Formats: sequence, C-alpha cells, structure tokens
Amino acid sequence: MAYIGNQYNHLEKDLYKAPTVFSSGSTSLDTANDKESVVSDCESGVSGPCFDQPSLCNNGLIQLCSGDKAHDLITRRFLSNLGSMAVHIKDLTIQKNCFAGVTWQARLQSFQIFNKAMEKKCGGVGDANVKYAWCAATRDEVCMIVEHGFGHCGLPKNSGLYGHGIYLSPDDSPMESVKNAVADKNGVRYLMLCRVILGKAELVQPGSTQWHPSSDEFDSGVDDLSSPKTYVVWSTHLNTHILPEFIVSFRATSSLKGFLGMQDRLKMPTSPWISFPALISALSKYLPPTAMNLISKYYRDHK
Repeated sequence: MAYIGNQYNHLEKDLYKAPTVFSSGSTSLDTANDKESVVSDCESGVSGPCFDQPSLCNNGLIQLCSGDKAHDLITRRFLSNLGSMAVHIKDLTIQKNCFAGVTWQARLQSFQIFNKAMEKKCGGVGDANVKYAWCAATRDEVCMIVEHGFGHCGLPKNSGLYGHGIYLSPDDSPMESVKNAVADKNGVRYLMLCRVILGKAELVQPGSTQWHPSSDEFDSGVDDLSSPKTYVVWSTHLNTHILPEFIVSFRATSSLKGFLGMQDRLKMPTSPWISFPALISALSKYLPPTAMNLISKYYRDHK
C-alpha cells in the first residue's frame, strides 16, 4: 500500500495547485487548518465512535470515524450545505476508497495523467478545473463502481435531461444529489463524493441527446455556466475524469422522506419536452395577441 499512498500524495499536491474546491462557506479544504490532504494514506489511524453499520463492500473501502480529519470535514460541509434539511439526516456514515489493487492503482494514475493533460490543454497554467462533486447511486451501483469502475451496466440513474453521462452536483449543493438518492431495503441512501476533472465546460440545454463534447474546445457539460447545479461528465470520460474518493451513506427521517418523495413527483413532467420558442409559437395559434405579447415579455425578462 506504500506505493498507493505515495502516488496519491503526489496527485494531491498537483491538484491543489488549482483553486480550492470547498471554497464556499466558512470551511475550506485548503484553509490554514486544512492544508494537508483530506485523503490520507489507507494506513492512517482514525479515532472516535463509529456508527455501527456493515461495510458497504469488502473491496478497498474503510469506514472513517468521528475525529478523523476527512470524516469531520466532509460531515460538516455536507450538513451545513443542506441547510434546514440537515436535522433530518440520521446515521451518517463515511467510507473511504483506498484504491486497493492493481486496477485501482492504474485508474488513479490515469486520473493523474488526464489531469496533467487537461492542465496543458487549458494553457499550461495549472488549472484543469478539478472539483469535488456529489453523485447519487444505489447500494448495488456503488459496489459495482468500487469493484469494476464506472460502466453502462452500473451507472447511477438520472433523468437524461442533459444528455448521456453521469450527473454530479457541486460540493456546496448536495441536496441536488440527495434528491436522487434511492434508499435500500434498510432505508439507507448513498452518495459518492468524487473528484472530477471538468476542464472547459459547455452549456447543455435541457432535452439534449449529447454523449460527448461538442468540439475539442470543451470537456464537460453544465446546466448553467455562471452558477451550475449539475455537472455532466460524458460517457466517454467516465473512468478517466471521475475519481470516487468517499462513500457517504445516511438515513432520512420521515419528514425528509416525504420531501424527497414530493421532489420525485415534481421533478420531471410527463408531457414531451418542448423549447420555449416552440411553445410560444404553438400558443400563438390559440391565444389572443395581448396574451402572447405578455408571455413573450415574461420570457424575455426570464432570459
């Protein structure tokens, strides 16, 4: 395991040349108190009580406990960014991917190589736009990803609203992924906290069927260029641009489960998707000019 630890510490040093990931709020991965990597070697000790939950799977995951630096930082960030919903989170457990085995060592090195390549592509200034991001997955999907990596047979479900890829939410917006987390038979929901190489992101419109960058200029997709709530890593980049570092599991109280159930019902319309210009054009056949002028004005103001 010494090789993994040394290699990963080197990767951490390279990645932290970019702006800090956990940059919003009062806590940062790169503050004076957190200069060291939150991802320590697999052999590092952990202390404090742990929630008594069976290990997710036996291949390369270790459970972190209260008092461990990564555990406490992730817990604090996760709950603080849930706002008032944090009180409904119970039995929070964090497991760390130790990247055990030859295959994961290769994936780790691959991630580092692509990070370096992205830095050169982005002008050689050391900014590959690497972010931490949340990704919802079922228990079985997490186990398959930890065992085999990302693949079409084990991808987290998503609405397909922004094309074919894996959807992740920024580290300061975990609720977007919590909404998509499906409880297992024991009521436990799972999120993966991943490090993601975004490079230069392009705007992806709702209803897109895109599955790769639209040109060599771009590397990933977002739902909004100025304040994204969804990162899209295309299916061509699954095992080179995403590194799942931590698995966060939790139970939700009945209040939060009711909220999440409502979100599921409201999330996707059942009617076919149509663009606003096409909708306005169709409505113009049935509504009077005064109504259409008002709708057009509201649309322009919204844009």
